[in-house]
Amino acid sequence: MDAIVDVRDVWKIYTQGALEVVALRGLSLEIQAGEFTAVCGPSGSGKTTLLNLMGALDRPTSGSLLLEGRDLATLSRQQRSVIRRDRIGFVFQAYNLMPVLTAYENAEMVLALQGVPEAERRPRVEGLLAEVGLEGLEDRRPDELSGGQQQRVAIARAIASDPAIVLADEPTANVDSETANTLLDLMQRLNEERGATFVFSTHDPRVMERARRVVRVVDGEVESDSTR
Repeated sequence: MDAIVDVRDVWKIYTQGALEVVALRGLSLEIQAGEFTAVCGPSGSGKTTLLNLMGALDRPTSGSLLLEGRDLATLSRQQRSVIRRDRIGFVFQAYNLMPVLTAYENAEMVLALQGVPEAERRPRVEGLLAEVGLEGLEDRRPDELSGGQQQRVAIARAIASDPAIVLADEPTANVDSETANTLLDLMQRLNEERGATFVFSTHDPRVMERARRVVRVVDGEVESDSTR
C-alpha cells in the first residue's frame, strides 16, 4: 500500500547568523492511511519541525517529502497553500481560531475557501459540530467557549474537508486532564469510525498511551518506532 506521507532522507538546517542548527538529520518515515501515530521526543528533538514539513508549512533543506505521491519540496508556495487547504487538517496547541468568527464559521472556513456551496456546507458543518459535542454552541465565538470546546471546534475544522491527514501539534497541552481525555476519546473515535489519519507531536503520555504507533525522535533522527 502506498503511504499517505513518505519522508525520505530529510535534512532540515536552520541558519541563525553564523550558526547552523541541524533540526533533522536524514530522517525517513512513512505514514499509512488510518494511522493514529504519536511522534514524541525531548524539546529540540525535531518533532515539531517534522510536523511542519509534513504539513507543507516549511521546506526541507534536502531530501523528499511526498504527500499522496507529490513531493512537497518541489512545489511552489501557492501549490503548497492549496495542498494545505485541501489535503491537510491542522490542530494546534493554541487552537488558532479566528476570534471574530463563531464556532460554525470557524469550522466551515476551509469549505468556504474551497468554494463549497453554502447549501452543502451547512448540513455538513452542523452535523460535524454535533458529532464533536458542540450542538447548540454554533453561534458562540471563541472567547465564549472553554479551552476544550475551542479545541473541539479546531478538530471539526481540521476534518471538515475530509483531508488525507490530520496533524495535531500538542493538542492536549492547554487543557486539564479530564478535557484532554475527552478530546483524545473524540479523536480516537474519528480515527476508528471515519478512518481519519492522525499524527500527533506530543510530550503527553496520555497521547502516547492511546497511539497505536509511537515514533520517538531524538536529535533529528528516529530513535525508535513501535506499533501495538
